[in-house]
Amino acid sequence: MIRWRAWLSVIGLSVAALLLLVGGAARAHELTMAEMDLRETAPGSFIWQWGPTERRAPNEEIKIEWPSECHADEGVLQCGAEGLTGTVSMQGIGKSYSAVMLKTYWLDGQDRVYTFTSAQSTVHLYGSADDKRGMGEIARAYTALGVEHILTGFDHLLFVLALLFLVGFNRQLLYTITAFTLAHSLTLALAALGLLTLRSPPVEASIALSILLVAGEALHGQRTFARRWPAVVAFLFGLVHGLGFAGALKEIGLPQAHLPVALLTFNVGVELGQLLVVTLAFLLYRAVAAWPRVALARAPALYAIGAVAAYWSIDRVVGLLA
Repeated sequence: MIRWRAWLSVIGLSVAALLLLVGGAARAHELTMAEMDLRETAPGSFIWQWGPTERRAPNEEIKIEWPSECHADEGVLQCGAEGLTGTVSMQGIGKSYSAVMLKTYWLDGQDRVYTFTSAQSTVHLYGSADDKRGMGEIARAYTALGVEHILTGFDHLLFVLALLFLVGFNRQLLYTITAFTLAHSLTLALAALGLLTLRSPPVEASIALSILLVAGEALHGQRTFARRWPAVVAFLFGLVHGLGFAGALKEIGLPQAHLPVALLTFNVGVELGQLLVVTLAFLLYRAVAAWPRVALARAPALYAIGAVAAYWSIDRVVGLLA
């Protein structure tokens, strides 16, 4: 018993300390997304502008490289008879912005959304609304965005950490994590496909409350429902967390021509990030398992996690009622 409490304590203190430093934001799902609108006004002629943002003006950090046949000047892009054909590159992603979303409005009334990340900073355009991006290009971009979202989604990570405290490293953990994965994959797909709709504020508040509840259950040793059936608890709360993932995916946008691929690979990226966190937790367990005194920090670590979750809960509920 002491062995698994030792490693859980170290993990909890480390993550809780990080969250206490950054918890003031209280919006763990928000990706730092820059938006650009590009509108075709005449064949081969476009006007473009950055969308509203609370951060620095994107053009101070994001450098755009248009196709060689195009000439950009003060929000106007001229591409000639060939139209906007070729590669568009966004350099500087990863500093203040996690991704850039390019919304393109073509002369025939159609529109398309293209997503740039630090891992995939180039997109090929074909001079029309026809989305001819290959599935490989879509898969790489959305897998990277999924990994980034889970690794920067501190409330998701804190919930997984609370589950580790509750369950420990044993066979039951496999069932619990699997249930959480199945649940949030289900609601992510339903919400992304427009089959399930729920406003973001109550979802965010529920996610914070889920962390608070699981941390509280992990503090005592009584055989409560959560301790006897952690997989059921993880599944129920996973349904809510999936709606949180869907909110982030909605901000990014989905390519209609490759909707299933984008949805699947974003979810794969989320799972890869989650697996990475659990693996690192296991390695840390192996490193500190021989230090029984570390177990004394277990309760303070859980109180710290609960405090951060309580702060998020209050902030989000107040925002919901305001």
